[in-house]
This record gives sequence, structure tokens and C-alpha cells, in this order.
Amino acid sequence: MATTYLELTNQALRELNEIPLTSANFADAVGLQQFVKDSINKSIFDIANEEPQLPFFSAGVSGGTDPFYGNVTVATVAGQRWYTLKAGSSDITTDYASIDWDDFLVTTVNVSGETAPFVSKGLKYITLDEWTRYYRDQENLDDADTQARGEPVRVYRSPDNRKFGLSPIPDKVYNIHFYAYEKPTALSAHGDTIAFPDQYSNVITARTRYYVWQFKDSPQQAAFALEDFKKGIRNMKKNLLNPQPKYITDDRIYF
Repeated sequence: MATTYLELTNQALRELNEIPLTSANFADAVGLQQFVKDSINKSIFDIANEEPQLPFFSAGVSGGTDPFYGNVTVATVAGQRWYTLKAGSSDITTDYASIDWDDFLVTTVNVSGETAPFVSKGLKYITLDEWTRYYRDQENLDDADTQARGEPVRVYRSPDNRKFGLSPIPDKVYNIHFYAYEKPTALSAHGDTIAFPDQYSNVITARTRYYVWQFKDSPQQAAFALEDFKKGIRNMKKNLLNPQPKYITDDRIYF
């Protein structure tokens, strides 16, 4: 069961030896209790800023056909270079928080009318500066030239980070798959639940204690809480982002 805003706030209050709240008086909290509530949200945002690609910030489940297909799919249009990363997003405040630019895939799998052999390969990420320097002039000329369009092999992002561009300009419909991560939503009601697994709730309360001890002008206690937070972040990254071995050894010499 996911930890609620009330449970998380009371966990922090007990660690600070303060009076817990109830569901009845949670909305009317004042003083230090309200400061702890505010600090809970600040702490969640701090974690998201520290590591925006933690799995519980994922924009969705990995692709239904194959997990490596990503959690977002954008269909290309013949002759169109630029595509909005998040459909329906009105501005940067509602865009995705983070995009894995190293893992874009172009494929014709699940594209209407396409049959085997399918296109299915990764796109090379290049910077906008590289595209501007080496490809922009020619591809601007290609805009009206259908013969110059083709299967995309490169991806790059727009200056405002809201769109991705494809090079060459697509000659037909392809599915572009990639991994995206959402911004966390601030907790409000006492029954709101955190997206984190319960085992990592202590990372939030450690950061909350750091803010409270700063507020109380107790730098030593704040330093202790900050160290707890850093340790918790390291463990989250180790468990959730880097569980695979960093090298492979060959033991055939022993046989």
C-alpha cells in the first residue's frame, strides 16, 4: 500500500518529536506542521531534480510489443521534420520532465499497411549544433523534394526542448518510440499517495528534516539529515538505475 501524504507528514513529525496530525486537522495545519507539509513536496521535487529518470516517474509502461520500444510512441508524417514530444502539452510547464535521448527507435512494426521485413533500429542522437552545421542547409532544400526524403537515421531536439527533429525527413509513416519521464505532482489532500515505493519514503523524510533543521537554525542536525538524504539517493540509484554489472569477465582460462 502506497504511503499517504498524512502518513508521510506524521512520519517526519515523529522523527522531529513533534505532534502528528490527523485527517480531520490536516488541511488546517499551521506553523511547523504546515512547514513540514510544504517540505514534503519540496523534498519530492528535489529527488525528481536529482534523478528525473527514476522508474516511478516513467510516463507509462514500456512498449506492449517489446519493452525496448519505449513508453511513448509518435507516428511520423511523410515530409514532416519536427514532432512535439508530448502530445497535447500546452507549454513547457506541462511537458515531460526528462527524455532519454540515447534510446530513440524508429520502426515500421505496427504501422498500418507495413509487412515484413520491418524497419527497426535505433536513431543516433546529434546535437542541434551538429544538425545546423552539417545537415540543415541541405534538408531545408529537401523540404519540397520528395525524392530526398527517406528513412530517419538521426534525431535531435529543438532549441526550446519541446520537439524532436528527424534526419532525413521521413518519406512515409514510421513509429518513433522513446522513453519519457513525468514531473511529480504536488501532494495536496491527506489521502494523496506518493509514487515512490514505501521503502524509499525515508529519503523524503530525511530531506524534510534537513529543511526543518535549517528552519530551526540547527546546522549540525541539518547536516546529519542531509547525509541521510544523500545516502538514500545513492541507494535508490544503485537499486533502481544501476543494478546491472559494470563489467563482464571471462573465466574460460580456468577450465
